[in-house]
Amino acid sequence: MNEVALRAVILVEGGSDRAAVETVAVRLGRDLAAGGVEVRATGGITNFKPSLIRASDGVDVQMSGLYDLGEEHVIARALQETGLASNSDRSPFESLGFFVCVDDLEDELIRAVGADQVVGLIDRQGESGSWRLFQNQPAQRGRDLESQLHRFMGTKSGRKVRFAALMAGAVEHSRIPAPIQSVIEYALDIR
Repeated sequence: MNEVALRAVILVEGGSDRAAVETVAVRLGRDLAAGGVEVRATGGITNFKPSLIRASDGVDVQMSGLYDLGEEHVIARALQETGLASNSDRSPFESLGFFVCVDDLEDELIRAVGADQVVGLIDRQGESGSWRLFQNQPAQRGRDLESQLHRFMGTKSGRKVRFAALMAGAVEHSRIPAPIQSVIEYALDIR
């Protein structure tokens, strides 16, 4: 068995982001491993800079990643401090392979799949009881459905990762969020 050399790394914040990117890649017929691409969860946006340094330490690796709009200043600083962008560079960072999610990847997926369809995924996963209890909490009653869904995903260990993959698998091909598709194409050099 031939092992493909690592040639590109996609940095994401957490396991749910990694699950979504990997699922979308499969849906697009893109084999990240065969292309020498690894998706790495950094454990949070503040870990992007150390991850940029470690990922390319002594190896010529193309870097790319996803980040949330509200954290753009952290990405800007990380790219500048690691020499990937000059101090005069400004957002957007797409030309450097870093793509923004508004507000975050889960929100991108909820909008792309549709809130009612995400509720259907919750039902099919046997979590409709938990979902109804969650919706009836006083803090949730005045919130819109998308906001409730986003918050619900993070209320139980493992749920966010599981639903990120489920939503990425359920989204219509034509509605795949642009940041996810773009980072995959950038990493595989499909431009």
